[in-house]
Amino acid sequence: MWTDIRTLFLLHSLFLRLHFSGATDECEDGQFQCNNQRCIPTLWRCDDDDDCSDNSDEETAVTRKTCAPEEFACFNGQCVPGRWRCDGEVECPDGSDEAEETCSKQTCPPEKFDCGGATNKCVSLSWRCDGEKDCENGADEEDCAADAKACPTGEFMCANRKCLATVYVCDGDDDCGDGSDELKCSSPKTCGPNQLRCNSSECVPLMWSCDGDPDCVDSSDEGPERCGGDGVPYLINRRANCTAGEFRCANGECVRLNWKCDGDPDCKDKSDEIDCPLLTCRPDEFQCGDGSCIHGTKQCNKVHDCLDHSDESGCVNATKCEGPLKFLCKNGECIDSSKVCDSHKDCKDRSDEPKKECGLNECMINNGGCSHVCMDRPIGFECQCPAGYQLLDKKTCGDIDECENSNACSQICINYKGDFKCECYEGYEMDPVTKTCKAEGKSPYLLFTNRHEIRRMDLGKREYSQVVSTQKNAVALDLDVANNRVFWCDRFHRKIYSAFIHEASDPSQQVPLVDSLLHTPVGLALDWLQHNLYWTDSGDKSISVASVDGTKRRVLISSDLSEPRAIALDPHHGFMYCWMNGVDRQVLVADNIEWPNGITLDVANRRLYWVDSKLHHISSVDLNGAHRRTHLSSAERLGHPFALAVFEDRIYWTDRDRAAVFMANRLTGQDIHALAENLNDPHDIVVFHQLRQLPGPDSCNLGSVANGGCEYLCLKAPQITEHSPKYTCACPNGQDLGPDMRGCVPGESSREHFILGENLTVAVLGVVIPIVPIVATVVFGLVCAGVYLVWRNYRRNSTKSMNFDNPVYRKTTGEGEEDEIHIGRTDAMAHLEPCQMQISTKTTVQFLKLLSVICSLMPEGKVYYNLIY
Repeated sequence: MWTDIRTLFLLHSLFLRLHFSGATDECEDGQFQCNNQRCIPTLWRCDDDDDCSDNSDEETAVTRKTCAPEEFACFNGQCVPGRWRCDGEVECPDGSDEAEETCSKQTCPPEKFDCGGATNKCVSLSWRCDGEKDCENGADEEDCAADAKACPTGEFMCANRKCLATVYVCDGDDDCGDGSDELKCSSPKTCGPNQLRCNSSECVPLMWSCDGDPDCVDSSDEGPERCGGDGVPYLINRRANCTAGEFRCANGECVRLNWKCDGDPDCKDKSDEIDCPLLTCRPDEFQCGDGSCIHGTKQCNKVHDCLDHSDESGCVNATKCEGPLKFLCKNGECIDSSKVCDSHKDCKDRSDEPKKECGLNECMINNGGCSHVCMDRPIGFECQCPAGYQLLDKKTCGDIDECENSNACSQICINYKGDFKCECYEGYEMDPVTKTCKAEGKSPYLLFTNRHEIRRMDLGKREYSQVVSTQKNAVALDLDVANNRVFWCDRFHRKIYSAFIHEASDPSQQVPLVDSLLHTPVGLALDWLQHNLYWTDSGDKSISVASVDGTKRRVLISSDLSEPRAIALDPHHGFMYCWMNGVDRQVLVADNIEWPNGITLDVANRRLYWVDSKLHHISSVDLNGAHRRTHLSSAERLGHPFALAVFEDRIYWTDRDRAAVFMANRLTGQDIHALAENLNDPHDIVVFHQLRQLPGPDSCNLGSVANGGCEYLCLKAPQITEHSPKYTCACPNGQDLGPDMRGCVPGESSREHFILGENLTVAVLGVVIPIVPIVATVVFGLVCAGVYLVWRNYRRNSTKSMNFDNPVYRKTTGEGEEDEIHIGRTDAMAHLEPCQMQISTKTTVQFLKLLSVICSLMPEGKVYYNLIY
């Protein structure tokens, strides 16, 4: 008995010891525990500010720390990162990091430009005379006229000093922006001997006439007076018949039936909004900006019920009684604070005239208990905080984490006491004037398709030129920045081409890479590390890959794709992003999506952007599908956005309705400018800069064996963890990987072939063959249970996609209403073979060993598993 009591006593003592030891260790790493048990950041110790409220963080017993060599020691003893010294922003509480005696010693290195003057700032030398004032005193843009070089030979200099390709002079369009390229044009432009003059005055190759594809803006090259027939030209998006749930436009396009007469033209010829009845709402309804009606109770309910969000705009809470100018009576009345304690009853319950409190200043006693600022009121008092702080309770101030606001900084946000600091990733530098991150090195430029050509626009030097000409219907493009190459698709010729940018204007240098088995190529993306080219084909609903020289190719996905179009790659991590639909994909976003078009990756900030042509939105999510943001929402500004690109703090997009290229600030959605107008059906757009394609290892050539030992294609594998395989091999269509998973063997018709996007469960179950009935009976149950666990884990970890209801990429789709569209993040830029899986759980080890034995009994049967710890 006494033994049991002693045991209980020891256990109780141990429990108390653990309890109290835990109580003294409540603060996290990087925090200091005050004597009153409050936790504050360690950096707040000895900063001459009582943050604990009991002054324990400022007691003399606390030894002041010594700053590290890479830090700057403020005059008051506080330490800040050395890179913050003389950067134009005060971080030391005493301002010593920006003091004249501190910064006057600063000299600019050779790769920097000295702004001079009292600011004594240094900026990137490449920013000199780029059209933007980066020095606070504007010194980097002074005397630039004298330094400015004439336009290259063969180009026209506009009055605003913009350089323009001569092909754009006197073409009827204001390409300079000041009209100077259309002055002194005495006669209409003369077409060449092998050209046709359209009724709208432009010139097109004569061989394009009567080919069924209108190339003139007015379609006069396909008119009945020239070509005969009914004069109705062929349209790429035209279908013979529309489905029951679709409306046939006058030009032959098909759009969703419920889009007809919704106040928003969806047909390119706007025929879906012709002969529509005037939309009116009942007296108890609210009419949205697009003409649709919702019940009146849904207005200003903090829920977006209208697609254009008009039901929540201009909402004001009229019941608020807040601020220093208002006083809330105890009975709920709201009066002006000037009427409080004026010896006149204004509240019906007399709560504005309490005898004991009127005239009493509570702030005179212990500062009212406020940690910082105490403001006396006619009745009572109010605790307030200095800038950069907020009330944690009614009396204590704490630091505001400004970095929780995603718009606080361009790239990196560092929160510190009472303020925050913006920094930039490697390769970028903070602009002292705009306080945004700006790329170092050469000036970035845009490339965009304009149906019959690919144009280039320099964003810094104001040069506007033609890169590729005489194309029938260039729709998609991508770049190889390191090798200065451009890749593009011509949807009419059904080919993918490549050329060096400086030679691309010469048709003899335009090399067809893929010129067979293409139906309607519409999306293009380059893996610049493993040197593979990926594309989408909306004609046969597939996603394919080829080597960068076009000699090897493979279909990756050919199922569960309703209408693939845009595609984006992350070669460093092995992920592919594209619009797709189907099953077996985790839903990340399932609302507020109607007609998604282009997508692009913000490499620096790890975000995925897209445009929605129906909702007129530009939105983004992080690469896990979280933290969704709408950057721009405007039917006026976004008529029919088709493709977009993101670089630095700007979004660039093409608009087919407005036949133009636009730019806006990606953080605010403001500063919208038209960069190019009067275009001829612009489609894709990309930014050329070395920071858009960061260097990295070629996973297929890390060792001594070239191409990873693969007989055919070597493709990047998804980098889920550090243990993930670096690459996987792939074979031509109709062939499978051999036993060594590197060589190729003829495909077996009896084996169920599958590629990315199909159901993995079927493939795994397909390898279970009952070699001996007894063995099959014993093992069958274990295998079924194990397969379910693997399938469930695969579903959870392998594929992340963005699912959108009410899908349509092309308005001519023939799919049913039940289809869904996704932005898919596919965990491979490759395909997997049966019995080749990536498993990320320890609990399936025994099952995998068992499955490997079973698969080893099959011809060419193997199991490859990757354990993630």
